[in-house]
Amino acid sequence: MENQRNMILAVVLMGVILIGWQFGLGYIYPHMGTKPAVVATAPATPASTPLAHAAAPGADAAPAKPTREGGLQAPQDLAAEASDLKTALASPTRVAIVAPDVMGSINLAGAVLDDLTLNRHRETTDPHSPPVRLFSPAGSPAQHFAQVGWIGDNGLATPNGSTLWQADGPRLTPATPVTLHWTNPTGQTFTLKYAIDDHYMITVAQNVTNDGATPVSVRPFAQVNRTDRTASLDTWQVHSGPIGAFDGTVDFSSKYAGVAAANAITHAGVPNWIGFTDIYWLSVLIPDTASHPVGSYRALGGGLFRADLVYPAVVVAPHQTIGQNLRVFAGAKENALLEAYEKQGIANLSLSIDWGWFRWFEKPIFWLLDSLFKAVKNFGVALILLTLIVRGAMFPIAQRQFASMAAMRAIQPKMKAIQERYKDDKPRAQQEVMALYKSEGVNPLAGCLPMFLQIPVFFALYKVLVLTIEMRHQPFVGWIHDLSAPDPSHVLNLFGLLPFEPSGYFGLGVLAIALGTTMWLQFKLQPAAMDPSQQQVMSIMPWMMMFVMSTFASGLLIYWITSNLLTIGQQRYLYSRHPQLKAQANKDQTDIDRVVKRDGKKT
Repeated sequence: MENQRNMILAVVLMGVILIGWQFGLGYIYPHMGTKPAVVATAPATPASTPLAHAAAPGADAAPAKPTREGGLQAPQDLAAEASDLKTALASPTRVAIVAPDVMGSINLAGAVLDDLTLNRHRETTDPHSPPVRLFSPAGSPAQHFAQVGWIGDNGLATPNGSTLWQADGPRLTPATPVTLHWTNPTGQTFTLKYAIDDHYMITVAQNVTNDGATPVSVRPFAQVNRTDRTASLDTWQVHSGPIGAFDGTVDFSSKYAGVAAANAITHAGVPNWIGFTDIYWLSVLIPDTASHPVGSYRALGGGLFRADLVYPAVVVAPHQTIGQNLRVFAGAKENALLEAYEKQGIANLSLSIDWGWFRWFEKPIFWLLDSLFKAVKNFGVALILLTLIVRGAMFPIAQRQFASMAAMRAIQPKMKAIQERYKDDKPRAQQEVMALYKSEGVNPLAGCLPMFLQIPVFFALYKVLVLTIEMRHQPFVGWIHDLSAPDPSHVLNLFGLLPFEPSGYFGLGVLAIALGTTMWLQFKLQPAAMDPSQQQVMSIMPWMMMFVMSTFASGLLIYWITSNLLTIGQQRYLYSRHPQLKAQANKDQTDIDRVVKRDGKKT
């Protein structure tokens, strides 16, 4: 009776976990993370600065729930974005950007970098789908741009959002920099020289020449401005939102909601870079190491935000030129490329990928997986090879585990005799059992070691699949077109034949069923638990995990299924090496079945 009661409680608990998991995490996500490292609310931006822009149409409406990758969701927003882009990009006042990894343009009205697409990354798994758009003009639903300029002191006329700049060339390419210039009525000439590399880094040389009769004071600034309507999902495991490195330490604590609540947040440290991140994309400002700007995040209302750098005021004497350099990274968070930029002096740029506390283990797993992919050209095959390597490395440990289990089985009669002899003296019984372990050279925890060693590998692979762009849109075989996304096959709608789309745990796919089946077979081969209730719980566990894991990335399920199959083969092999263990396991199972049958008759 007690065993049945424990079984019912275990089943109820598993059901609560299964149903509550998804809803619980959905509730927790917005509240996870630490409070921002705020030292002060940033002062209001002077009215003379061209930093502010009008909110995008419909920005005050409640935005759609963020998706994993982000981007516009509402049909009306998508239609408005297409219309706005067609109008804005047709303007003749644009300098084209043509580079191997990016295409776009600079708007000469305001000298705004507001048109940028990523050539090597597509919106969907279809290789013919449009390239990912990172920057869009101000006022469009997907507003996202970068701007460099000056704030004038004492009424000095400086360029603003409506200033029409002159360009010395029609196209910005890695081989042809472009310089923009504008002169105000009092004789000050402002120039912005843009250069771009083959990837995602744009360098801006920002200069002021004073041909007037008196000194002038200016404050350089730079900003990245964007809407949160296109933001990717921010979770407790992967950060999306404001991001920056200050005094060499990357800060993930700032959230859109926190910036909106505070209106403005200024960080105490010297900014190494500052901007915004999505799960795969990054747009940040990178000041020269010799400069000391103030880095802030600001809420502009209507779901618009900006990250900015405001430099100390500089006095430009007559016939003097003063300038500085700034870099803008706007592109995909490709690990190797970010590490290459780090070697050029940008502190910890690769940590804009939210590896978390265990990056020391995750990055080697990623390196191994990426190396295997480059060798076989298929990430699914690379995952299977990675599993083979991990299981092969653990095979000696598994052998010792089975030897320990065999030894444990061999001393079971002695343990039962001790427990019977000291059944009224539990501490003495425990003491005698420990002495027995020592005398027989048995380690009762040895069987747990392989499982504990698998945990960091599994977690590292989970993070790699979730956050590395190298895994994005990587196909395997058949219907699996994206290993970083859940299995698109749905058994409940007969693989698309029925007119509905299952969601959450009910979106049960082929991989999830294969996972549950292989886990059940694996548990069947393991030595049975001595407690009948525990054995019954373990018999349910594979099917519960089948539902829980159905929402995880396909690549993770392929890893786990492969690991289960290898474990099954390994168990069969080791049982052949330890026949006494298999015989004892069969005997234990017979005894347990007898107890369960007896208890059933009693009730």
